[in-house]
Amino acid sequence: MEMRMRASEDIEIGEDITPAIPALCFCLNDSFVSSHCSSCFSPLPSHHSSSSNPFHLLYCSPPSSCSLSSSTSSAAADSHLLLLLHSRPSLYPHGDSSDLRLALRLLHHSPPPPLSLSRDRIAGLLTNRHKLMTREASDDDEFVARIRSGARAMAAARRMRDGLDDVSCCDHAASEYDAVLEEEATALCLVITNAVEVQDKSGRTLGLALFCPSFCWINHSCSPNACYRTLLCTDPQTAPSSSVQGKKPLRISPYSCGCGDEDNQIAGVVCSNESHCYCGPRIIVRSIKRITKGEEVTVAYTDLLQPKAVRQSELWSRYRFICCCRRCSASPLTYVDRALEELSVASLDSLSSNISFDTDKATEKLTEYIEDAIADYLSSDDPVSCCKRLEHVLAQGLSDEQLECKEGNSQATYRLHLLHHLSLNAYTTLQSAYKTRTSDLLPLCPERDEHLVEAFNMSRSSVAYALMLAGATHHLFHFETSLIASVANFWISAGESLLTFARSSVWNEFVGWGLPVLNLSSITAHKCPKCLLVDKFRTIQLDSQVQYADFEDTRRKFLVCVTGFTHEVWSFLVNSCCYLRSFKDPIDFSWSANSKFSSFLEIDARSSSTDMHGCEVEEDSDSGKIRIYMFQLGMHCLLYGGYLASICFGGHSSLTCHVQNIVDGE
Repeated sequence: MEMRMRASEDIEIGEDITPAIPALCFCLNDSFVSSHCSSCFSPLPSHHSSSSNPFHLLYCSPPSSCSLSSSTSSAAADSHLLLLLHSRPSLYPHGDSSDLRLALRLLHHSPPPPLSLSRDRIAGLLTNRHKLMTREASDDDEFVARIRSGARAMAAARRMRDGLDDVSCCDHAASEYDAVLEEEATALCLVITNAVEVQDKSGRTLGLALFCPSFCWINHSCSPNACYRTLLCTDPQTAPSSSVQGKKPLRISPYSCGCGDEDNQIAGVVCSNESHCYCGPRIIVRSIKRITKGEEVTVAYTDLLQPKAVRQSELWSRYRFICCCRRCSASPLTYVDRALEELSVASLDSLSSNISFDTDKATEKLTEYIEDAIADYLSSDDPVSCCKRLEHVLAQGLSDEQLECKEGNSQATYRLHLLHHLSLNAYTTLQSAYKTRTSDLLPLCPERDEHLVEAFNMSRSSVAYALMLAGATHHLFHFETSLIASVANFWISAGESLLTFARSSVWNEFVGWGLPVLNLSSITAHKCPKCLLVDKFRTIQLDSQVQYADFEDTRRKFLVCVTGFTHEVWSFLVNSCCYLRSFKDPIDFSWSANSKFSSFLEIDARSSSTDMHGCEVEEDSDSGKIRIYMFQLGMHCLLYGGYLASICFGGHSSLTCHVQNIVDGE
């Protein structure tokens, strides 16, 4: 039996579908247990964090309501589990134990029904145990082993809590497993299936939470019409008396694909078991498309900027289902999914695109190469090597000798589509790596030193990649509007990068070289008369309803403005980056939809890395204008990203408020 949620009324784009739904149970990740309140997830003062017992869960001081959760966590055996895993790390060698502790809290909050009854659901939530633990699922030995070892650890912690010295249930053979640890395994499967990451305002994941059926019965789609955000109880929107959420109705209702009495009974109690706990995180669902009455409401369980094969693999490994949504069922593949996975092959003796090659193997090898290059930056702190390797594979691709995936005798080179998901990952990393290189160089820069020029060039390369990433994903957004949340973040990032670079004090170091002195604080024309983005952004912040026609008009006018500004600054931004110089426009990708990949990118072999020789700071009188254009472009990107973020998460979300703070500070 599959439960679904559908709209009870017509819903426009950018509207809350639910009020702030409280969690059934929740817990911090292991790394935050000693620094954050285990109830409200707020950071604790240093004197709280210096507890002599690192396995003791900490709470805000009485008389805070958070302290009332202490007895619950003790009864649920959280601390016992932490102590047990510290003394016996081999018991659960799978990293963070937050999913185990959340399952323990679930068992304390909502014990499963007796063994004689169906255990498909606990508190209305699907356990998914029959899929996660069946013989078919056992093909993934590591996944099943994680569930089994986790269940053993949970059982042992509960025995410790009850004062029983015998924890031999940890060592039961696999043949005895099901009979002994049924309850723990069922709860853990439910957590794996339904738990949601809880993040703070910076996007850092603090812990996990389980929410009521009114959220968990919302199914997945790779082309969803809704998204969600989690809130901490310290957020004003989560307070029971909040004027922001106090009048928000639940605008969805449950229905079942079955037709039996049991189905109707479960659907009828969706609201009867709702939690009334106000100390934990909450979740709000919001529309990102127009939804008609009776239409199923869906959200995404995975990254939508991944190709179909990757999405399907992740959904199967985590939830054991194959997505059959409109996007996944399309034949042939949608334009977005083709672009996200497309490769090009060219022989040295022929530019024909009909060369036979193993696409899966080529993709695998290219993925390994790019991930290894990114690891140079993330783990080895080597941004220089990372930039060289990533720009090499983007510009030149990899040869047969490197990939070993050719079917034939002619030597060939394999390249990524510029909108390939690996290319997008590379742009993201290059933006960050060049920014890091800038930070590393600036302390070495005496006045008019060569390091100053290099740092300046590194900085504008970082900005260029941010703009390239925003433009590329916005092009995909035109064909798949469910990408709106990702696109909002990329435009905000591009806007911040442009504004930071335009305001940088490094420009002042080049005054003697011909660059004019500018006071950007005197530029007050943030309110563009063409697109009126400032007005649009401030209006939607007030939770005003967005009509679809207005949304389309705003998007169209923004593209007109941003394209004009980009034409003025792009050649300046990419001056020191040979790879990006091959692109005349990072915003308009319309030509790519009707072109063969073999003609996408023809770059000289010397473009595999940033060529710093001869790339000096321009000494023309237009540099001042370029800086102003960059500032105006940055404001447009920032405001448009904030506008999209308001549609996704609301005018009071942390991301929208972040944009507002930047705009107000200008």
